[in-house]
Amino acid sequence: MSGTGRVKDGHGRLGSVLSGLAVAVGCVLFLGGFVWGAIEYQPYTVPTGSMTPTVKAGDRVLAQRISGDEVRRGDVVVFTDARWGGLPMVKRVVGVGGDTIACCDARGRLTVNGEPVEEPYLPGTPGGRASMNDFDASVPKGQLFLLGDERTGSLDSRVHLQEPGDGSVPRSEVDARVDAVAWPPAGLIDRPGSFAALPGGVSAPGPVRLVVGAVLAGAVLILGGAAYGPVARLLSKRRRSRRYDEGVPAGVR
Repeated sequence: MSGTGRVKDGHGRLGSVLSGLAVAVGCVLFLGGFVWGAIEYQPYTVPTGSMTPTVKAGDRVLAQRISGDEVRRGDVVVFTDARWGGLPMVKRVVGVGGDTIACCDARGRLTVNGEPVEEPYLPGTPGGRASMNDFDASVPKGQLFLLGDERTGSLDSRVHLQEPGDGSVPRSEVDARVDAVAWPPAGLIDRPGSFAALPGGVSAPGPVRLVVGAVLAGAVLILGGAAYGPVARLLSKRRRSRRYDEGVPAGVR
């Protein structure tokens, strides 16, 4: 009898150790995920609807802190430029230094260095055009040409075409690259495949999936480890009660 008790006590101690380990690992993942996210990402509230439908006015987005040198065509970036009002703005990069941007070709598409670019993220525009007005621009070295996805109302590089640099913005003005819409939950912002075939390709996804995964995994381990004790005690109590009922004669009950 005593041997059986020792075995059960051993199982109980092992369970307690494992539950404690799960909580400890969970805390590391949970807190580590938040710290990692705070280092990598900065939240922004989008002020206008110029990036509709990709990002809507009032959306809370997670933007990865990056250097402007890391920006590629197709990225949605947060930048601040004194000529554009000096406030943080969110636009899509469609051209980089050395590019010639024009609109529109015979099918109403934007072209980059003469190559038409399919833009599936654009909402329906009159005639299906990438811009209501024709334009062309040469992007100086170290600069970026930026457009909003809502081309009928976005105040973007097209509005600044008469300024030095044909409406482009220095890479150094970029603060971050938008990776995901956090609220209301809308998931990751994809890198457009239409830009992948151009020189330089598209940027690699940020670590937002890993950050969120670490936080969620940590939460599961913490809750699971913390729940082990109460659940184990409840199950043990039920087993003892069942053994007692089985050992007491029916007449005595």
